[in-house]
Amino acid sequence: MDARTLVLTRSYMPHQISSWGDAIGKLFTDRVQVLEEYAGDEHVVGVIPEHRVCEFRAVARAYPAYAGGDLVIRVPAVMRLTEYHGTMKRGVKFSRTNVFTRDGYRCQYCRQRLGARSLNYDHVIPRHLGGRTVWENIVASCYPCNSRKANRTPQQAGMTLMRQPFKPKSLPMTGPKFSPMEIHPSWLAYCVSFLGDEVAASA
Repeated sequence: MDARTLVLTRSYMPHQISSWGDAIGKLFTDRVQVLEEYAGDEHVVGVIPEHRVCEFRAVARAYPAYAGGDLVIRVPAVMRLTEYHGTMKRGVKFSRTNVFTRDGYRCQYCRQRLGARSLNYDHVIPRHLGGRTVWENIVASCYPCNSRKANRTPQQAGMTLMRQPFKPKSLPMTGPKFSPMEIHPSWLAYCVSFLGDEVAASA
């Protein structure tokens, strides 16, 4: 099963896209609410008999529409976090996702804005020349630009960076970046503000 789940913040803003397994795991935390589910028997991952629902109160609370009977657990298409998520990430840790967020999900060579699946991170000074995997030497890069640059510096490859990489003190809590192939119809009402015009038109 390759279904994925759109996770929203408490205020219904897109937060992340989770694998279906991670989404099911969140049901047991008492911190989420299921808003949309995938249809079809292939998306049923379990059934809690009515007489045992009381043993899984966190899961039952994740389903506001549950009114009794057996609780059928389907892969959530959209779920909402019920705890507060602030507007800034502080004490920013180095990670691929945070590099993409710092760079606005934009390739720092060709300036194209892309989804996470279409981006890689690039060592500005290649590792074989002593370049380290640190904020100040890593930028978001699309795969074509990454291949074109190869094991060279931007100057050697005849390429120009949008800006020099830096270690951020904080990052905005941006939503996930979408591509037309990633959009499920049940997500549209929740992520319109995060879609580019061309993506929204093709979704």
